Amino acid sequence: MNAPIFTNDAIVFGILMLSLGFVFFTENLKTGFWVKFYKIVPGLFMAYFIPALFTTFGVIAPEWEIENTAGEIVKGKSQLYYVSSRFLLPAALVLMTLSIDLRAIFNLGNKALIMFFTGTIGIIIGGPLAILLISIFSPETVGGADFDAVWRGLSTLAGSWIGGGANQTAMLEIYKFNPAKYGGMVFVDIVIANIWMAILLIGIGKKEKIDNWLKADNSAIEKLKTKVSQFTQSVKKNPSLTDFMIMLAIAFGTVGFGHLVSKYLSTFFGNIVSAINSPTWKNIFTFLGSGFFWLISTSTIIAVILSFTKAKNYEGAGASKIGSIFIYILVATIGMKMDLALIFENLGLIAIGVVWMSIHAGLLILVAKIIKAPYFFLAVGSQANVGGAASAPIVAQAFHPSLATVGVLLAVFGYAIGTVGAIACTILMELASSL
Repeated sequence: MNAPIFTNDAIVFGILMLSLGFVFFTENLKTGFWVKFYKIVPGLFMAYFIPALFTTFGVIAPEWEIENTAGEIVKGKSQLYYVSSRFLLPAALVLMTLSIDLRAIFNLGNKALIMFFTGTIGIIIGGPLAILLISIFSPETVGGADFDAVWRGLSTLAGSWIGGGANQTAMLEIYKFNPAKYGGMVFVDIVIANIWMAILLIGIGKKEKIDNWLKADNSAIEKLKTKVSQFTQSVKKNPSLTDFMIMLAIAFGTVGFGHLVSKYLSTFFGNIVSAINSPTWKNIFTFLGSGFFWLISTSTIIAVILSFTKAKNYEGAGASKIGSIFIYILVATIGMKMDLALIFENLGLIAIGVVWMSIHAGLLILVAKIIKAPYFFLAVGSQANVGGAASAPIVAQAFHPSLATVGVLLAVFGYAIGTVGAIACTILMELASSL
């Protein structure tokens, strides 16, 4: 929490953009060390990792504390992730969805849903199994009594890793974990979820080998990618300033409308949910009071509607490329939230998180091998659970911009089942803690 070297967001944004520029410049070199390097490490991972290094070494930080001249401790926080996730992310989704072929998305088959639910089950059973395993070596790590009980805190991780922030808050409300210790759980959430996302991104660079090992049938995905690429070529044009302005108008006009609608919908449904007498049902539907949920849902729905109009032809002017720029900026701001040094601050809880995520990953790999699901479904199905709507599209578009919508649809579904799945997980974790 100590103040970094740079706290001005204008300067920090410049550093992040220089990082992205460095990644793209080196990734496109035709000879030398970088050619071999990027055959192993994907550029998207480096776009995430370099900002994480800057945070680790105190150059920048997502938040900090500083003592002012009066001797008071003042907290500071960068707004770059907020701006990226609330403005650039929905704009990117709009631009990437304009050329979507909804029928082709549905033709991807049921393997996407199977892998998504496999990821959910992996989180549900992973929590209690992690508690049982860690208790063998360090029983005090999974102990605690009453509202300090570790299983209560881990319930918030289950909410976050199946649904998202709203589900995480709901679990905190349901199980009343000690707020003074809640920061430790948020820390584990950030560290483990970001490490797992990094692993998934690295895997994308080896997707052909992974798919060969899984004996996966990629035909539906390749067919969709080919169809989108052919459409892009058929409407390709040299974009004018007018084209760029209209594309930005469509994107940010939709985002603005999404913010307007989300404000009213989150308030409307939030009031309905708050009037529910049953605490359990009230917390199950807490996500309906989330403005971010309605922002992403509204933006995606409008973009899908626009895909049936002539607006889809703007793909030929580079709509998805502009969307990809926004996604890379979001990736950099996510990387900025990751302080690698924090991994060593609470090794007990980190160990629980590592075991938990390993079980989630192992189950996904097992099922993918059995049903011969492509790595795309494994990665996106997992990230739709663990990362939610902010990062599932990132992983999906790394395969192809036209696939970003798949990540969004699954992530939004995760919000709907997040609290129910987390409650099931918590019941099992409480049982595991009492053994």
